[in-house]
Parts: sequence; C-alpha cells; structure tokens
Amino acid sequence: MRRIVPEPLTAEAFAPFGDVIEASEDAEVMPINYGWTTRYNALSDVAVGDGHAIISLFRSKPLAPLVLKIFERHPLGSQAFMPLSGRPFLVAVAPQGAFDARLVRVFHAAPGQGVNYAKGVWHHFLLALEAESDFLVVDREGPGENLDEIELSEADWIEVQA
Repeated sequence: MRRIVPEPLTAEAFAPFGDVIEASEDAEVMPINYGWTTRYNALSDVAVGDGHAIISLFRSKPLAPLVLKIFERHPLGSQAFMPLSGRPFLVAVAPQGAFDARLVRVFHAAPGQGVNYAKGVWHHFLLALEAESDFLVVDREGPGENLDEIELSEADWIEVQA
C-alpha cells in the first residue's frame, strides 16, 4: 500500500486540478455595500455545459481508517466544495484522463479554503477531518451521465498519513 503525506493546499500546487477558493491577496478585491463588505470576486468558474448550477449542502464524516479506495470524476461539469464547519479537510486528486493511482496527490485544506475541481479531474469523495463537517457544494445538474467512479485494487490503495 502506498502512503502519502498531505501537502499544503496552494493555488499554484492545485492549479492542474482546478481552483482554490479562498480570500487571498491574489484575488480581485473590491469594497461593496458602501464599504461594509469586501468582495473577493470570481474566485472560480463553474462549468455546467448544457446543465445548470445547483447549490447543495454535504455533511461528511471523517474516513477511518484513512485509506483511499475509490475515486470519481465529473466529465460534464466542475464541482466546488467550501467548508462551513471551521475545520480543515483533505483533498485527494489525480489528473484528467485515464486514472493512474501513482499520480494521486493529497492536499491539506485549511478551514478557510475550498476547492473547485475542474471538469474531468479525478478526486476522492469528501475527506472531513476532526469531526463531522458541513460543506457548501456548487455543481452541475442536467442531462447526461456526470459521474464516473473507479474502485482501486487493494494493491493501489493509498494510506494517508495524518
């Protein structure tokens, strides 16, 4: 079994897989609402193809043991996750195309960071840490099959080192 230590989630490191959603100095920042609100504008594009964008709430439990066995992708649209519970979480991804377990990377997302997986990027389902956590999810609903899943053989399972 391969073991991975999560790396910090940064916009640069995550760029091949999508966007990091966070209030950073790299964003287009503008005061709105007469100066009472700061808008961090257009942090990510939502890809929906011929569908439409929906907003959902996901409640996720920590995975125990922390072994990655299943990956999924959404070929018709992007999928964004923003934590609401003030806890960190893990992001496990692999490049678009044919799935290759050797190319899996795991990122440690801080409580104020979210991600938007680009269309077709392989990712593990939500990996909450510490306790059950809520996430705001923006993704695509519409015609066509928008979910591919792959179950890894035991030899390709990945243990994540906390």
